[in-house]
Amino acid sequence: MRTMMMCQMDTEKANEAINGDRLDAILGSLMDRVRPEAAYFGAMDGMRTAFVVFDMEDPSQVPVICEPLFMELNAKITLIPVMNGDDVRTGVGRFLSS
Repeated sequence: MRTMMMCQMDTEKANEAINGDRLDAILGSLMDRVRPEAAYFGAMDGMRTAFVVFDMEDPSQVPVICEPLFMELNAKITLIPVMNGDDVRTGVGRFLSS
């Protein structure tokens, strides 16, 4: 299922990761685990935030994906099922034909 993860990084922990030259490795490891369709980075609510869209094949992936971010960045993570335009059209078509 296409999933968007919003990962808000604790400022103090992210600063430590930057100063320890580890942030790139932490985020690189995330990208290796999820092979994202898209990934964007910015600030939200005054925190460094990553928005990553990827295919979640199985719910058992949640700990594999999230635990390193919880442990290393004290991250606040939100996982949201999302659709692209084709998915919306297909879903609406199925709704209308049911």
